[in-house]
Amino acid sequence: MNPTPLPSAPSWQAVVEQTGRALACGALRPFDTVQHVIEDGGVRFLVRQAANLARKEEAAKLAAKSATDAASAWRDPFSPCEDALRVGDIGERHFLLLNKFNVLPYHLLIVTTQFEPQEALLEPDDFAALLACVNEFDGLGFYNGGAVAGSSQPHKHMQLVRLPLDGYAAPIEPLIETARQSADFRVPGLAFGHAAAWLGDVSDITPQRAHDTYRQLLDAIGVEPLDVAGATHQSAPYNLLVTRRWMLAVPRTVADVEGIAINSLGFAGSLFVRDDAQRGIVETLGPMTLLARASRTV
Repeated sequence: MNPTPLPSAPSWQAVVEQTGRALACGALRPFDTVQHVIEDGGVRFLVRQAANLARKEEAAKLAAKSATDAASAWRDPFSPCEDALRVGDIGERHFLLLNKFNVLPYHLLIVTTQFEPQEALLEPDDFAALLACVNEFDGLGFYNGGAVAGSSQPHKHMQLVRLPLDGYAAPIEPLIETARQSADFRVPGLAFGHAAAWLGDVSDITPQRAHDTYRQLLDAIGVEPLDVAGATHQSAPYNLLVTRRWMLAVPRTVADVEGIAINSLGFAGSLFVRDDAQRGIVETLGPMTLLARASRTV
């Protein structure tokens, strides 16, 4: 029996064209950054720093606004979303959205059409939407499972950035490829708690296989399914990274280390800092130690 076909997803050309329109009308607000490379544990970590004072101040205002919004009545920014940021539908249950305040170019969100909580576990349909996108263009998909894992919105959404990252593959990929095994495995060079799986050829990956692998990785890092009002939720925060070739899950304990916020991209080898002081912390501690302090040993 042939597997169920993937839903249709917007093309890369559609992403580029919508990005141009969103920039022209001011709906898209990218952060200008300066990139630094900090090598640690055999990984070339990409550290992006806010490029100018005005953007740093805006970042601080956005953080303050997020804190205010969290304390007030919540409005779902995805329902409805800004039309200028919407790229198109991915089947019937998801749509593709430009990330309004993006650090990386062409940072995309894969959002459920109807509200579902971010702490709910991913389902095969969620992986179908992600696979439909990475069939269109090579990308790094990721999921921040809860606020401690870096999620700022409670409406379920995966995220996607195009690979390579500024001319580099995902920085941790060489370590994963070297350590790959047929079952879930640990990567000796990664100092933070994790479980990894090698997927191989994207054309052979079905949504159900991706989902089964995901659940195996969650079991390996100690994140159990919980029934909440009839829906399956996570028992603890975690980050998930998915490419055409591999999948990685990381258990989380804190949202930031020394004031530096960490989400899934950090564990891929891409960090964002606001200023020289934060970059100095990354250089002093080392990115691997920073990430280890945000995760849990498994």
